[in-house]
Amino acid sequence: MKIRLIFCISAIIWLFPGCIQDQLVAQEPEQPNIIYILADDLGYGELGVYGQQKIETPNLDRLAENGMKFTNHYAGSPVCAPTRYNLLTGRHAGNSYIRGNSELPERGDVWNFEAMFENPELEGQRPILPETITIADKLKEAGYRTAAIGKWGNGGPGTEGHPNKHGFDLFYGYLCQRQAHTYYPTHLWRNDERIMLDNDLVDPHQPLPEGLDPYDPESYAMFHDQPDYSAKLMHEEAVRFIEDSSSDPFFLFLPTPIPHVSLQAPERWIDYYREKFGDEEPYYMGGTGYLHYTPARYPNATYAAMISYLDEQVGEIVDKLKELGLYENTLIMFSSDNGPLDGLGVDPVYFDSAAPFLGIRGWGKGMVREGGIRVPMIATWENRIPAGSTTDHISAFWDVMPTLTDIAGVEPPEDIDGISFLPVLEGNEYKQRRHDYLYWEFPGRGGQQAVRMGRWKGVRMDIISEGNLEIELYDLVADPQEQHNVAGRYPEILERIEQIMAEARTPPELPEFRMPALGD
Repeated sequence: MKIRLIFCISAIIWLFPGCIQDQLVAQEPEQPNIIYILADDLGYGELGVYGQQKIETPNLDRLAENGMKFTNHYAGSPVCAPTRYNLLTGRHAGNSYIRGNSELPERGDVWNFEAMFENPELEGQRPILPETITIADKLKEAGYRTAAIGKWGNGGPGTEGHPNKHGFDLFYGYLCQRQAHTYYPTHLWRNDERIMLDNDLVDPHQPLPEGLDPYDPESYAMFHDQPDYSAKLMHEEAVRFIEDSSSDPFFLFLPTPIPHVSLQAPERWIDYYREKFGDEEPYYMGGTGYLHYTPARYPNATYAAMISYLDEQVGEIVDKLKELGLYENTLIMFSSDNGPLDGLGVDPVYFDSAAPFLGIRGWGKGMVREGGIRVPMIATWENRIPAGSTTDHISAFWDVMPTLTDIAGVEPPEDIDGISFLPVLEGNEYKQRRHDYLYWEFPGRGGQQAVRMGRWKGVRMDIISEGNLEIELYDLVADPQEQHNVAGRYPEILERIEQIMAEARTPPELPEFRMPALGD
């Protein structure tokens, strides 16, 4: 009987080879849609699925329940512009053109919002080079429609760093990080067109005007009672892009400014957390310029409101995908560009924002400590990623480029530092290649370097400010908060990390990112 059955199948294939081939091709999986959502300054511990107790994130928690939670995922840098560069290019900080936030003040008064309004050429950070290849470039090569909606930070209007020149068919949002310091801007950008909004021009870097009662919510009206909330407009644009792309594979990059200050959120969510948290002290005083952000009567309630509003938007995106029949063939990834801020109205101690790591000043945003660069990462892909799974695979932003090109079926650029973690996503960790180490450097906050090598973390601080080359060594398994420097006990580990810090980097092309003590 078995021989007869094999003979019949063979005869059918011989008589109708074209039909069989067509059927086999038809059964091959389609290219998935890809949505990558990047929060801004969201701490490792600020989602329910990562242990948050005060802020409610049911939709993101559900994404993790239906997909995979990463516990050892790292941002590219502890601040905004370079970490986006690392994500988009697949390069770590030691091989990056952009290694810090560069505002190009030689253009003029770049922090003056009235000046920027009159002259859009003052907007934007240092542009990435024209020859830079991004994830969007590679996915377009694979036939994807592409969009970036949110905060860009790698080149302003009319520059070579504009997203339309780096693979994105559509851009909508803030080209400039400084403009994103208010959620009620005078304008957003759609590609190279400035779209005017109905908001008044209000500089977000100012304290509450003198004479106003800081305990009266009405005193804050100029900062919060405006008609066009940018996060809502960008979300609506993202939903439209999904609807318009339902017949083609698409890549949607959503670098939302939430929850980066200023503290501004929909009133209904603020009211929800006011009732939950009770009364609190207002945030209304501070320094000048960049050292102060928009005053808020209820800072903790507003911060929580921003994160829950982002969570609500994620839920609406999932609902839209399901409505259009796209959910099962869409990979959704969610992460944060760096750790939480401490100050300017944000209280990481109250929320335990970086738990189980430290997120207080000197240990969160702007620092290569775990609280500054270890970030949440969730990936969901129906029937491909095991539901409810958790991985401790050590990965970083520069791994996203090769992972997405692997999924799309195209080759990544040759000069990247990342390794595809697609085997991990598919539940095949035994097939996964692993990094020998991860490397960071950051010229800000005195100059810093860090290396993650297995359970070990080496850190150099004050490289520029003090010429320091001493390396601190931490065992992250025993000491995740990096409180006990064990450099004196493990000379061989220390020697290897010192070697990596010397060999993993190339001297920065731009003088502002150089660290003379390292030979730059």
